[in-house]
Amino acid sequence: MTDTIFALATPAGRGAIAIIRLSGPRTDAALADLGAGGLKPRLASVRTLTHAGVAIDQALVLRFPGPASYTGEDCAELHLHGGRAVVEAASSALIALGLRPAEAGEFTRRAFENGRMDLAQAEAVADLIDAETAAQAGQALGQLDGALSQTYAGFRLDLLKALALVEAEIDFPDEEIPDNLARTAGPVLDGLIADLEAALADADRGRRVREGYRIVLIGETNAGKSSLFNALVSREAAIVTPIAGTTRDVLDAELVIGGYAVTLSDTAGLRDSDDVVEAEGVRRARARAEAADLRIWVRAPGDPDGAAADFARPEDLLVLTKADLGVEAPPSDRPAVVVSTTTGEGMGALHDWIAERLARDLSGADFPAVTRERHRRRLTEALTAVGAGRRALDIAPELAGDDLRRAADALARVTGAIGVEDILGEVFSSFCIGK
Repeated sequence: MTDTIFALATPAGRGAIAIIRLSGPRTDAALADLGAGGLKPRLASVRTLTHAGVAIDQALVLRFPGPASYTGEDCAELHLHGGRAVVEAASSALIALGLRPAEAGEFTRRAFENGRMDLAQAEAVADLIDAETAAQAGQALGQLDGALSQTYAGFRLDLLKALALVEAEIDFPDEEIPDNLARTAGPVLDGLIADLEAALADADRGRRVREGYRIVLIGETNAGKSSLFNALVSREAAIVTPIAGTTRDVLDAELVIGGYAVTLSDTAGLRDSDDVVEAEGVRRARARAEAADLRIWVRAPGDPDGAAADFARPEDLLVLTKADLGVEAPPSDRPAVVVSTTTGEGMGALHDWIAERLARDLSGADFPAVTRERHRRRLTEALTAVGAGRRALDIAPELAGDDLRRAADALARVTGAIGVEDILGEVFSSFCIGK
């Protein structure tokens, strides 16, 4: 028999309300033992909870009979007053009644195992809980509604159609079926290859929305990177001095621009140095810049064409500092903004430029974005197998069938339709307790 579990579903600590969730076959019995038996489904009722003759709390209690519940099992919620003593008393009573504390993600794992959602939707629950921006929440809600699963299911349906044509020719060679039937699967596979390639090409968009868009400031020493960093994050996060090489390590800050999560990084000035510590800072600056989604080349008036100029790329945004001294952007094919962190001049234009870049890079697509590395790996496996099957189609249809089955299996693993045991721990270990 499945254990009956419980967990605190609200943040730990003092609060107005604390909600404890229950799920499993002993849910109704536990409610009765606590003095909250006979509740109507999905109707909030006030009950005085007691255990062993001792009052625990006057609580609002809700009961959700399975399978019409979050987990598909009998569930309940105890809405308690938020004092620590009340929560501890209720938890101790539930343990004494034979329930056990839930593990991380166990409620959602049970929902998956009971068919209430697929694996991609379960991952969306975790993303929605972690969402800090409207874009992250919107992407997670779309995945929770099944948009991503439907896309993968469509890919898999095309695969199965092609596989049916291939296997019909192999299994029924003497029947009255059209000649070269397997080869008619070619156009279907060509279209599928194009869709999979487009999905993989768009994979970074989902990652950037979910994890944050990475913007890195680069430039020479004393170019004004740390001052610009402080201005963008609206606080004194980085130390600013006239001494060249003050910034030695990468400094990160999280912020929201245009509704998107951004990780902004201040880095050491790019120059050759005999100082071991500064040289390591320059190495880290270059490494972080190489992995950036957007690099901002910060340049002060009179900066020579040194290491930063050699390192900068044509697509990097050029930000010229000290606009209050009358600096103007030079003629260039490179996008450029002139700012002053002293007066604030140009900061609005810089913010708008970044917001427009984020909207261009992160919004809009024909299908939901790939949100996790696990999805990307499976799509890559499917694309490789479909490509092999397409090449084999004109040579040996029976070999193509094996490739197409491997591709279908790879896509099914994204939603958990098959072969899920080896990835369940990976998926649900990141969940919070009580979800």
